[in-house]
Amino acid sequence: MVEPHVTLDPNSLSPVEEKLRGPLEQQLTSAMQAATDKVSHEYAGEPVDTVATEILDETKAGLHHDIADGFVPDQRELRRVAEAIVREG
Repeated sequence: MVEPHVTLDPNSLSPVEEKLRGPLEQQLTSAMQAATDKVSHEYAGEPVDTVATEILDETKAGLHHDIADGFVPDQRELRRVAEAIVREG
């Protein structure tokens, strides 16, 4: 099983976001891991793009709306996780 990890680019963060970077990365990673587990368990042959969308939707559903609204994951990483689910499914 793939274990996604969210790493924020320090160059794109405001000073306040930089101070909260560690806890924010942990929260985002935890939400994405929970979403990946859920989507993986419910996988029923959907294509990679659909799985990636489901992972993102489930991740955002597990976050406070302010954080979810600003969360834009690396699309290559999201696709890599979705491909792993499809491959293992």
